[in-house]
Amino acid sequence: MTAAAIKPHAVGAPSVDAIRASFPALERVHGGHRVAYFDGPGGTQVPSTVVTAMADYLLHHNSNSHWAYPTSLETDVIIDAAREAAADFLNAAPNEVAFGANMTSLTFSLSRALARAMAKGDEIVVTELDHHANVAPWVRLVAERGVIIRTATMDVATGTLDWASLEQQFGARTKLLAIGASSNALGTINDIARATKLAHSHGARVFIDAVAYAPHTLIDVRAIDCDFLACSPFKFYGPHLGMLYGKHELLSELDVAKLAPAPAQAPDRWETGTLNFEALAGTTAAIDFMASLDAGSGTGDSRRARLASAYDSMHERIEPIFASLWHGLAAVRGVKLFGPPPSALPRSPTVSFTVSGVDSRAVATRLANEYGVFASNGNFYAATIAERYGISGSGWVRAGCACYTTAEEVERLVSGVRAISSPS
Repeated sequence: MTAAAIKPHAVGAPSVDAIRASFPALERVHGGHRVAYFDGPGGTQVPSTVVTAMADYLLHHNSNSHWAYPTSLETDVIIDAAREAAADFLNAAPNEVAFGANMTSLTFSLSRALARAMAKGDEIVVTELDHHANVAPWVRLVAERGVIIRTATMDVATGTLDWASLEQQFGARTKLLAIGASSNALGTINDIARATKLAHSHGARVFIDAVAYAPHTLIDVRAIDCDFLACSPFKFYGPHLGMLYGKHELLSELDVAKLAPAPAQAPDRWETGTLNFEALAGTTAAIDFMASLDAGSGTGDSRRARLASAYDSMHERIEPIFASLWHGLAAVRGVKLFGPPPSALPRSPTVSFTVSGVDSRAVATRLANEYGVFASNGNFYAATIAERYGISGSGWVRAGCACYTTAEEVERLVSGVRAISSPS
C-alpha cells in the first residue's frame, strides 16, 4: 500500500539529479530562480512517494483501526508497517516505537510519566546546547514535582558540549539526563553513547532528542543504549509526526496518562487518541525513500542494511558540499559563523550565521526574493545558545544541506550573502 522509492535495491547510489526528480517542490521558481531549499533543519521537502502513500491511504483505506471490516484491517497493517519501518530506522523492536503529534508533545508526555516516580529534590540534567523542546518539559517539573534542574554548559569558543561540566552535574539524586544528539542551530553532534554510559554509571536514565540528528546520522539505539529517544519524520523527508523510542520494559511499566479503555500494552498505551494514519503511511514511505538512496544493495539486503549504505552515500556527497558552503560564507567580509567547522567531524551539515549590520530577517528575505534561496532565520528554539552568543532580535540566518542540495545552490547562497554583505 506504499509507492516505490528511487530504484530500490539498485546497485550504485542514485545521482543527485535522480534524487531531485523525486521532489516536485524543487520545480518551484521564485524571483526568477529555481528555488534552493536550505530550510531542511526546520523541515525537509517531501518526495512524491511519501505524498502518494498518504493519498493512497486516505483515498482507498481510510478507516479507524482495530475493527473487523477490510479498510480497518488495512489500517492496522499501515500501523504495523510504520512500526516495523521505524524499528529498522532506529535499530529497535517494533514494540519499542510509539507515535504522536510531534516530538515536543511526546516529550511532555514522557516527562509527566517519569515524574510520577520522582520526589522533591530529585535532579534532572539538561544542557545549554539543547532545543527547548528538550528543556521546557523537564523545567516544568520544577513547579509540578519540586525537582531540581542542573544544566551542563557549552564551550562557546567551539560550540560544543563542556564535558567536564556535564560530569559535574551528576550526583546521588540524578534521575535523568536529557540531551540532544545534535544542535539544530550549530550542527554540533554530541557523543551520546558516551553521555549515556556516564548517566547510567550514576543510575540515571537517558532521554535523547535526535530530531536534528536523524536526517544525517543513522540512529542505533542498541549501540547507544539510551532509555528513550525521540525524532521527527518531517526532518527526514516525511510528514509531520513524532516518533518515540523507549526500551520495551520502560514503555510497559511507566505510569503514562491514558484513557481507561485504551490499550494497556506498550507501545499502544502511549498513543493517546486516534493516530494520524496517513502520516504513518507517509513515514514508512519516507524511511523507504531514505533506504533507496543506498549505494550498493542487493535484493537480499535488509532495509536496515540499505539505510546504512544510504547514509554512507549521503555523507560522501554532502560533506564536501557543506564544506564549500562553510568556507564560502567564512570568506565573506562581515559574516560570522557559529558552531564547529567542517573539519570537526562528526557534525551535521547545518550552519547559522550573521551578517554585520544587516538584520537576519532582511538577509533571509533578500536571499529568497533576489536569489531564490529559502533559508530560515530566528533562534530556532535554541534560546539558550542564542543567549550565550548574545544573539537577539531576529536571530541568526540558518542554512542546512539535504540530500537534494547541489553545488550550484551553495554557490548561489554564498553569492547572495556576499552581495548583501557588501552592497555596491
